[in-house]
Amino acid sequence: MSAYPSPNCGPRRDDARPDIVVIHYTATPGVEPARTWLCSPEAEVSAHYLVAPDGAVEQLVAEADRAWHAGAGAWGDVTDVNSRSIGIELVNAGSDPFPDAQMTALEALLDGIVARWGVPPERVIGHSDMAPGRKIDPGPLFDWGRLARRGLAIAVRVPWWRRLLRRVDAARFRADLARAGYTAEAAPEVLLQAFRLRHRPGATGPLGRADCALAAELARRFPVDRGRPAA
Repeated sequence: MSAYPSPNCGPRRDDARPDIVVIHYTATPGVEPARTWLCSPEAEVSAHYLVAPDGAVEQLVAEADRAWHAGAGAWGDVTDVNSRSIGIELVNAGSDPFPDAQMTALEALLDGIVARWGVPPERVIGHSDMAPGRKIDPGPLFDWGRLARRGLAIAVRVPWWRRLLRRVDAARFRADLARAGYTAEAAPEVLLQAFRLRHRPGATGPLGRADCALAAELARRFPVDRGRPAA
């Protein structure tokens, strides 16, 4: 692992410990432009790690410090996500698949992070989860199922018959999403889009039974405070 210290960091506020991991993509096709931006004082943005398509990992900010990667948003009752998270930037333009070497490196990186800080898999999230509407990364091409199979994230499935039994209830859907962590302020259609981006990529149209059934399953199995370490 190479180190390229970024000046864009500081102490975590209120002695917070990281209990969230936020995954991003850089929206740039190359490592050097991404690193330059994340290490530029003018950019006022950074992340703890930068992962190249070939699997090379660079550390830009120490895990104990607060990197500036999350911005405005929320996850559960956490509104200063930067102070409670570790940010990982994947070099990707946003329209490309994530290579196997990059995903393998991400898995190894996450193995260490979750072990050191006790981060449960439901608190490994995308930028779009905590900032719906404002951010869409890591996007619809990111393989959350692969991380879930390694126990490094979550993915839920609901049998078809349970989807058919679930009625469409917009208020219940929003409440279930909030219980699962989606607490950032956003219009209903924006929250639906963010939820689908992560859990039903490719789904379109108005809120449906499948959306409501998946949200209810998320809320039941992975309420946002389940197993969360004390701040």
